[in-house]
Amino acid sequence: MCSTCGCGSDEVRVSGVEDSAASHSHNQPHDQPHEHPHDHPHDHDHSEDRTHTIELETAVLARNDHLAGHNRRWLQERDIRTLNLMSSPGAGKTTLLERTIALTERNVSVIEGDQETLFDAERIRAAGARAVQVNTGAGCHLDGSMVGRALEELQPEPGSVLFIENVGNLVCPALFDLGESARVVVISVPEGDDKPLKYPHMFSAADVVVVNKIDLLPYVDFDVARFTADARKLNPDVTVLPVSARTGEGLDAWLTWLT
Repeated sequence: MCSTCGCGSDEVRVSGVEDSAASHSHNQPHDQPHEHPHDHPHDHDHSEDRTHTIELETAVLARNDHLAGHNRRWLQERDIRTLNLMSSPGAGKTTLLERTIALTERNVSVIEGDQETLFDAERIRAAGARAVQVNTGAGCHLDGSMVGRALEELQPEPGSVLFIENVGNLVCPALFDLGESARVVVISVPEGDDKPLKYPHMFSAADVVVVNKIDLLPYVDFDVARFTADARKLNPDVTVLPVSARTGEGLDAWLTWLT
């Protein structure tokens, strides 16, 4: 269980590059702390619980940062630029990747993160890139350990670009370093322009924010200027790129940033 968000990640499956139908099951290491239900006396001091929770969260994040550091060194030694793509479900991360693979001349590979199914890895392979799928079960984010195992399976080419498409979630992925070079947040205009203020940790951590589905702007209430101003209140240096992965509008700016 992830003590930070309470999600379960007892079984993580990494599906290989070549065989999209095969799934290799792995159990999470059992050296992570676990909490067990028990009865408390009526005079129990709940401040002890809070202290224990904070200590547990700190230990989990410290262990993750250690593993992410290994990933980062491995990637840097091979000159692999690694981008952690984060968004809510349905924002268009996979569609953006499909268009990117088609338009860029760089060698691209992808680690796909989802709770279940191989759908997104199959889409990426059909677009022409190598991919592995990481299924997190009940887990709501990827972590350094999962990405390390995926790298062993994927073996991205030196000098290439690696995308890590995180599990759809605007909360927990922001807390977990994966060893990436940069963080990309994808937001779609139907979600509303208030997301930076609602999810400040995610937008504070972003190097670039892709505002996707701008072809729908005439039909929804989304103020790009307000969104950009709110994002830059949290993160003055963030790059905001309005695009439509479906129509291709704005993708030149995305590709320029990427290269």
